[in-house]
Amino acid sequence: MLTTPLFMELEGLRHRWGWFLVLGILMLLLGTIALIIAPAATLGTVLVLGWLIVLSGVIEAIHAFRMRKWGGIFLHLMAGILGIFIGLMIVTHPVAGALAWTLLFASFFTVIGIFRVIAAIRLKFPNWGWAVFDGAVTLLLGMLLWVQWPWSGLWFMGVAVGISLIFRGWSYVMLAFAIHSLPVPSHSQLRQAA
Repeated sequence: MLTTPLFMELEGLRHRWGWFLVLGILMLLLGTIALIIAPAATLGTVLVLGWLIVLSGVIEAIHAFRMRKWGGIFLHLMAGILGIFIGLMIVTHPVAGALAWTLLFASFFTVIGIFRVIAAIRLKFPNWGWAVFDGAVTLLLGMLLWVQWPWSGLWFMGVAVGISLIFRGWSYVMLAFAIHSLPVPSHSQLRQAA
């Protein structure tokens, strides 16, 4: 029987395993909906990101004015104004924002994929074949986004959010079942752990 601090913490969650299960099921449903309506989910994701950029710009501009006597005020003020401007551009033109975000992801996946493949082949660390496989899949995803752009910009963010929600939901479902199936410790084991 385990009496580690992690086990004891999970034991404290035993009576709440149902909440993890409900959370996981809700995330699975939301992820499935996002996959079904990928273009709408893409626009929704872009709008949320745009508003977050606007909010961060406002916060940085306020911070710049609060630190008036600091020599770096100009940099913070410009970053804040630029954040507000770019965020509003994304919010007012969400399709163009989705296209731009997709190009950014395509570039990132392409560069990271190439880097992972070359680094794994060059370094040949233990199980380096998996790193080559990961890099090749990442590179392939980046190239697919490039080849299918601009159409990929209309569905990619929604699909990515949907897949993320499905995997996160599934992990919560599995955590709920793991917590629920923990063996019940005896009173002597609980006293021993304390």
